[in-house]
Amino acid sequence: MNWEQLLSLKRQGDKGKRLRVEQDDTRLGFEVDYDRIIFSSAFRSLQDKTQVIPLSKTDFVHTRLTHSLEVSVVGRSLGRLVGKKIIEKYPYLKEVHGYHMNDFGAIVAAASLAHDIGNPPFGHSGEKAIGEYFSIGNGKQYKDQMSEKEWQDLIDFEGNANGFSVLTASRPGIEGGLRISYATLGAFMKYPKESLPKKPTKNIADKKYGFFQTDKSFFQEVASDMGLIPNKSGNDVGFERHPLAYLVEAADDICYTIIDFEDGINLGLVSEDFALEYLIKLVKDSIDTSKYKTLETKEDRISYLRALAIGSLINDAVKVFIDNEEAILNGNFPYALTDKSKYKVQMDDIIKISVNNIYQSREVIEKEIVGYQIIQTLLDKFITAYNNKFNGNASNYDSLILKLLPEKHHLEKENVYERLLHICHFISLLTDGNALELYETINGRKKD
Repeated sequence: MNWEQLLSLKRQGDKGKRLRVEQDDTRLGFEVDYDRIIFSSAFRSLQDKTQVIPLSKTDFVHTRLTHSLEVSVVGRSLGRLVGKKIIEKYPYLKEVHGYHMNDFGAIVAAASLAHDIGNPPFGHSGEKAIGEYFSIGNGKQYKDQMSEKEWQDLIDFEGNANGFSVLTASRPGIEGGLRISYATLGAFMKYPKESLPKKPTKNIADKKYGFFQTDKSFFQEVASDMGLIPNKSGNDVGFERHPLAYLVEAADDICYTIIDFEDGINLGLVSEDFALEYLIKLVKDSIDTSKYKTLETKEDRISYLRALAIGSLINDAVKVFIDNEEAILNGNFPYALTDKSKYKVQMDDIIKISVNNIYQSREVIEKEIVGYQIIQTLLDKFITAYNNKFNGNASNYDSLILKLLPEKHHLEKENVYERLLHICHFISLLTDGNALELYETINGRKKD
């Protein structure tokens, strides 16, 4: 892979290349990506989607929206620091093609902003609820009506693949979705493969999948245009990662490790003394002890250590990337950057505490159980009504259910896989609160 090709400004529908030297620096294409994402309805819905605590009313707990904004800030720093090093190493990128270090920051920031845009309500349990509706629920009846890979898309529903669809899927009058640059799409694609074969190797890029069968053709176009390295054979589609995808992943890893931990402390799920012991291990080289001693509140102390910890992890991730840049370009780096971090042990310790004290707390478990019931009920009602309408035997109840579908989702889908995926896509774009409200309406429990 080469950087000039990887930094493609091309957008869906373009017939030729967009040259960096011809860009208006006051409205750079990569920055347009960020704007289009942040003004999208799918991004706005993240304000009421779970990060740690589903349906939380506590104002200092992060939502998917605040998490995504924070990841984009960390991603921008990672991109700029790496971009500075890359431009120094390959000066022709600036001298001949006009690229700047801030271009790298803009790409990673935009991809980071969108990294959770396809996640359904109720966090990762929402993905599992959709998958299990098909694998062990009422959706099992549709298995024989589609290909093996189409079925795998449903039983292993993946927010990353759904996010690619959110960013790129066309609908009448809206060709190419948000029309994001190929470079930003490449950085967004953490798992550039289809749903089967499942985890064929230990390569981090094979951990999950990154596109549905409906989006396969365009995914291949984007990957091929940027020169991503194919790593699957036969009828299976998969590629080595775009190098900047490693930075998007690192930004997410840094934020959920440190900031979810901070939420747990503020919620009282992790004791301050216990937390300080682990955070100080990350910041021992940069902490100003005299400043720290002047901080009087728990919130201020934790906030100070959080900022230093994120800074330490950013600098370390940049070092790992630059040290392994040639291996990454050659498709020979099958790890996350944090896997090779000098702070890996400390990060693992913090994640272990978060799993035990936060993600598996009673409050989270109770609300995830409610989320399962909500999502599976909505899937059942809308899929039944949508299919009955297509088959010409919709009841009056089915017609009423379909009136709850927003106008943009009233589309004709010819095959059963596309119809099922269409309803999954609709459910995935609901906020936690919207999903709960729809559930209560359908079950006759809505209160005025």
